[in-house]
Amino acid sequence: MWRRLATQARTIGAARCAATPARCTVGLTAPSNILRSSAAISRHLSTVSVGNTTTIKVQDIMPIATGHEREELEAALKGKDLLEIDYPEGPFGTKEAPAVIKSYYDRRIVGCPGVEGEDEHDVVWFWLEKGKTHECPVCSQCFKIGSGRPRRISRRACR
Repeated sequence: MWRRLATQARTIGAARCAATPARCTVGLTAPSNILRSSAAISRHLSTVSVGNTTTIKVQDIMPIATGHEREELEAALKGKDLLEIDYPEGPFGTKEAPAVIKSYYDRRIVGCPGVEGEDEHDVVWFWLEKGKTHECPVCSQCFKIGSGRPRRISRRACR
């Protein structure tokens, strides 16, 4: 779902940057014969351009987002990965310098695919616990848990 929202944010941003008018509005309205007693429901996406810069806000993509979800969307709009824990990359983990896997918790399930190329093996899944290093039984790569805690959520972000 997050990747889809991030893709939508990039698509909306690209379309808005290409628009030349100072304010562009795209609306979807319901036919009046269906909703006679109530006003037509419309959804407007608009930006106000100051100079050559256009800003997109989280409200344009997902107006109900609050808390950590909102922070993730704001980071995606800026092109940053707030979590950076999904696909860890780095050198082969040794006993002296194990591969660090970020986690919010004291335990995490980790999969070791081995070394790229001829030494690649089927993914071996195991529990990785904080304070302990784990060695893959197939390729001898070592792993340990590192801190991956998100920053504190302010009360203003929840409103």
